[in-house]
Amino acid sequence: MSEATQPSAGMTHISDTALWVAVYRARESERPDAAFRDPYARALAGGRGEQIASATPFSEQNEWSFLGRTWLFDKYIQQEVEAGADLVLNLACGLDTRPYRMALPASLHWVEVDFPGLLEYKEQILNAAGAKPACGFQRIALDLGERDARKALFSELGSRSGRAIVLTEGLLIYLTREENAALADDLAAQSSFRRWIIDSCSPGLLKMMKQAMGDRVASMPFRFAPEEGLAFYEGHGWKRLAVESMPEGAAEINRLPDFMKPFVNVPVPDPPGDNIWGGVALLGRDY
Repeated sequence: MSEATQPSAGMTHISDTALWVAVYRARESERPDAAFRDPYARALAGGRGEQIASATPFSEQNEWSFLGRTWLFDKYIQQEVEAGADLVLNLACGLDTRPYRMALPASLHWVEVDFPGLLEYKEQILNAAGAKPACGFQRIALDLGERDARKALFSELGSRSGRAIVLTEGLLIYLTREENAALADDLAAQSSFRRWIIDSCSPGLLKMMKQAMGDRVASMPFRFAPEEGLAFYEGHGWKRLAVESMPEGAAEINRLPDFMKPFVNVPVPDPPGDNIWGGVALLGRDY
């Protein structure tokens, strides 16, 4: 994971975002009233993760949003697993440890995909900790930008699943509009890929984050916030089944600061425009 362990306080590679986000999971896990516990997050984030987080004031002030996102993904995953999902495909999985920390049935098969170096780093840390997944598990090293390779993977996984959930936590904002469209189409091409859990934001929030974070994310710029909102994905074979904002997620676990509480019941802006909105959506296909 050489790209993710550079000495600079700023992020220099997309892999660095995994270290960054693991810090917030670690901090939550260390609370006596933790809403979720990730016993491996601290080791995975390491000193480099804390360095990145502390050098990013905007994210430090909005730690609640990362916690809200994690909670909402957890909630939708648990819901869909209980509804009969037999496979979870986590794309750009980063340092996520849900197969190790969530209560999952042994019959479930979990597949995670990311860059080779990041997966090697993650595997070393988890092996050293003696971590064991709760369900069937497979780790696949793949650059998701290689479309032919990812389509072949989707086809192979789709053929051995009856009801799959796809996760793209923290990924879509870094892709272009064209890349988002292609990914949505490729996922929709698999009839067994029945659910897709995504996080999305409005153009207004994207603009604010770019201004606030500046050159700290220059090497992996925020690129995509659909002007038409979640309707963008509905134009590529998906429909929204449930949507909750980051404030709603944070409020559910009592992590929302007082100044954000008036925004809890704000409806999803459609289209979002300059509104400041970010949330998690459960997308589905029932045919």
